[in-house]
Amino acid sequence: MAIPTHSPFVIIGAGIHGLSTAYHLALQLKATGKGDGNDIIILDKSGICSGATGIACGVIRNNYFQPAMRELMAHSVNIWESDPETYSYHPVGYMQISCESMREDVAAIHAQQQAIGYESVFVEGAAESARYMKGLFSDWRAQGITSVLHEMPGGYANNSRAMIGLAAKAEALGVRIVSGITVKALESDNSHAITAVDTDLGRIECDYAVVAAGPWVRSFWEMLELPMEVGIRNPATREMTEGIPMWIYWSLQEGTLGVDPKLQVTNDGAMPPVIHVDTDAPLYSDQNGRLITDKLWGIYYKPDFHFGGVQGGAAPFIVDKPAADVAVDPYGPASPEFVVGAEFAEMWVSALAHCQERFSGTLPQFKKEPSGGIGAFTPDSFPVFD
Repeated sequence: MAIPTHSPFVIIGAGIHGLSTAYHLALQLKATGKGDGNDIIILDKSGICSGATGIACGVIRNNYFQPAMRELMAHSVNIWESDPETYSYHPVGYMQISCESMREDVAAIHAQQQAIGYESVFVEGAAESARYMKGLFSDWRAQGITSVLHEMPGGYANNSRAMIGLAAKAEALGVRIVSGITVKALESDNSHAITAVDTDLGRIECDYAVVAAGPWVRSFWEMLELPMEVGIRNPATREMTEGIPMWIYWSLQEGTLGVDPKLQVTNDGAMPPVIHVDTDAPLYSDQNGRLITDKLWGIYYKPDFHFGGVQGGAAPFIVDKPAADVAVDPYGPASPEFVVGAEFAEMWVSALAHCQERFSGTLPQFKKEPSGGIGAFTPDSFPVFD
């Protein structure tokens, strides 16, 4: 396979970050007369949607605590809404259903949503929250809930179908996607700017490089000989804390309950919003009644015909080892280390049953297939721009 010796823009990774960057960059180059999609090449060692994007649940929401993220996500939701068929987007909305310890924070999210014109409804009070939820699901029975934030926009997309559609949009603008190519090294000049990407198929000089490699980003950070520890300044106190790991891995906890997706519809038979519940009410096993936890717990779920059931997950957990010691490959369901097991299945299905009676007794229908994966995060969980 012949690859170019030069491309103004080289993007590493053909997941949602790489494909979206390529597509919107191509649009911007054309709109400003500075080039077009032919100036962009995407490199991926496997193929489109083969990393974290390929195992993602596809939830699209605006439920973030940072005001800057709120505006960015509103912009992103508009893009999903612009072509729901190509993006395999289901605009069913999103609900954050919370206990008392979270009420103040969720109220702040709602206030900021209103400030930017993002449509949402905020319900406060235990009785009021229960009444609102029973208006959607007659079998609603979650305990400890004192607020509901119902985002009218948002929903979810089928991950692989969405990426195939996005890739087609990018390629239609001239973007080239090369699969089965491995980046071996990144060359830089005296200013530390990347000037070339060395691959197993040849060297590509570039003017700009975008590393959109998801869980593999640590390897490229190491190629550039950047620090594995950084100092972080507290924005409130201005105090510096040194020795913070640059990268940390989280293990994603997701699975699918193999029931008819239509089991999870609203009282009027419509497809429901994505449900996210956080509560500190005791969680008991739906299988044998044992106490699973009396601490704060949370789940999210949605009916999904792409996954063939009710799909969702619980809070991810930190991988308790230095980033350098985490084995990213084999990735996702192929990993013997980072896949969910029986303990997750019991917790998640019991939590479903805690929230809605219709899920009681369904644990045997949890799909016993490999699922899960890991993600790499910066200290503040935001991207790095240089």
